[in-house]
Amino acid sequence: MKTSVLAIVLACALAAGAQDATQTQPAPPAGGQQQAAPEIKDPAEYNAYVGAMQQQDPTAKVSALEAFLTQYPNSVMKTTALELLMGTYQQAGNQAKVVDAAKRLLTADPNNLRALALLTFLARQSVSAGQNPQQNLADLQTYCTKGLDALKANQKPAGMSDADFDKLKKQVAIIFNGGCGFAGLQNKDYQHAQLYLRAAVEAEPNDLQNVYPLALAYLTANPPDSLDGLFFIARAAHLAAGSAGAQQIDSYGRKAYKNYHGSEEGWSDVQAAAAANPVPPQGFNITKYVPPTPAQQAADIVKGKTDADIKQLSFGEWELVLSAGPPDDQNKVWNVIKSVPLQMEGTVLEATSPTEVHIAASEDDIEQKRPDITLTMSGPIPPRLMPKAGDTLDFEGTPTTYTATPFMMNMENGKLLRPKATTPAKKTPTRRRPTTKQQ
Repeated sequence: MKTSVLAIVLACALAAGAQDATQTQPAPPAGGQQQAAPEIKDPAEYNAYVGAMQQQDPTAKVSALEAFLTQYPNSVMKTTALELLMGTYQQAGNQAKVVDAAKRLLTADPNNLRALALLTFLARQSVSAGQNPQQNLADLQTYCTKGLDALKANQKPAGMSDADFDKLKKQVAIIFNGGCGFAGLQNKDYQHAQLYLRAAVEAEPNDLQNVYPLALAYLTANPPDSLDGLFFIARAAHLAAGSAGAQQIDSYGRKAYKNYHGSEEGWSDVQAAAAANPVPPQGFNITKYVPPTPAQQAADIVKGKTDADIKQLSFGEWELVLSAGPPDDQNKVWNVIKSVPLQMEGTVLEATSPTEVHIAASEDDIEQKRPDITLTMSGPIPPRLMPKAGDTLDFEGTPTTYTATPFMMNMENGKLLRPKATTPAKKTPTRRRPTTKQQ
């Protein structure tokens, strides 16, 4: 939410006070009808109020208003005087007194829109700055909710025109909706964060302090609303252009777009749409990347490969083809590696006996601690060489059979290998098995 919005609200309070001063002089009701504006009957009270309002120096004005409120605690102008006091403290830069005046104003007028807007703004500002975040977040939720309730109550202050009241409501609605949306985002209540922040952004489309959180509310929800989120993160990057955080916002947007679309192609079109429109235009769409199925990945691995190429594939790639590929591709890979002594590296999961070891050779299975090779040794492993769970093992084995699901390759004639000190024995790499979803 822009600081200027709050400044306008408080400036209107000061201007309203100046206007009220011309309306509070004692005078008989015209035509026997009671005037809508509050009216000070006591000349001394009237002079004290007008004298305070007409002070030009903020310090002198504060003193005069405080004296007026002390001398006339039940004045019909109490609410207006407190609004003036709140705005004057804001002018003087005394935030503690601003908050105190706002709270006093709410005691006198629980639905006072200006006080609720100011307290909502300051609480949100404190949360953003990391100042006592838990308490300020609770205060933010309280004040913005009361503010929205006060808007629904629609209680126009005495003496205010319909046009001025409508203008005030529109101004503070941005503050209340932005505050409640920001609180929802902090509490991971994405549904309400989206609802309130969207209302604030539609009322003031160029306010980065609401557009950026709105983008986050869409993109970090579970499940995310990627279309709206990507539009508004691009909109945020456009609004932030030239500022210190512009590059960070753009980088986040590009990454989110690439994860959704599969590449950065078309990101410039999203940026152009976001620069030209305050909200997603009709027909706005981004094609979602659909990752290939395991069968498609397996087919791509084998496509165009010679027997020599297949032999150089990683164990994870062999596993993917043998477990998910079509029968022809499975046979193509199996015919290359079956009954052929292979040298490779894996992680020991279990040595069930001196002649049998369970090994994880693909990176996925290593991470999941899931065996994918049963190695039967050519002879008992000596006790001093017996591998332990978690050991990295260099070995040789000859594939004899395999099971596709869950995947398990059986190897016989197993041998333990010792890498040479200078030139290690060449062995099949164990790169990561291709994933089924783009990261």
